Amino acid sequence: MVATVEFTEAVRRRRMVRRYRGTPVPRETIERILEVARRAPSAGFSQGQRFVVVTEERLRLAIAALAGEEDHVVRGFEPWLTSAPVHIVVCVDGGAYRRRYASPDKAGSDPAEWPVPYPLVDAGASLMLLLLAAVDEGLGAGFLGAHRLAGIRSLLGIPLESIVVGLVTLGPAAPDRPSGSLAAGWKPLDEVVHWEGWNAED
Repeated sequence: MVATVEFTEAVRRRRMVRRYRGTPVPRETIERILEVARRAPSAGFSQGQRFVVVTEERLRLAIAALAGEEDHVVRGFEPWLTSAPVHIVVCVDGGAYRRRYASPDKAGSDPAEWPVPYPLVDAGASLMLLLLAAVDEGLGAGFLGAHRLAGIRSLLGIPLESIVVGLVTLGPAAPDRPSGSLAAGWKPLDEVVHWEGWNAED
């Protein structure tokens, strides 16, 4: 097992990796990463987060085709999805929340009426843990949103009541072209944090 990284160092190192060496990742490593991801919080402890792990080359190539990787390469980028030895499709099972909130201790709260889609919040929490756990294992990880994955539900047999959030790629990182989005750098803390109210004075 790779030595663990101190938490703030893992956060500092985390970045979206879009090119991999292609070296297979042992199943036990993937399971350790998923063990971390499944411990994310969930509304009512519904535990609706679901993960579809894809390591077979045939399926990874099919996912890359669905995502239009060829167009990505034509624009001058290195292959991303085809170079990643592990794809993890992050989903959330809507039925898990309906069943949990039909329980007597949760009666009166209908997930369909929540002002915030908390199942997606939960999926995001698991996604972040996936990305950080990959760093902890000495691996790179990237994320591709579901809007780029039309047809993946049919390809992988994902049930209709499960929402596909996106795809996390995992593997040993290779040098890649930094995203142009990073040129602006991180916003300063005082631009994103509001103390004692949105417009309150310090």
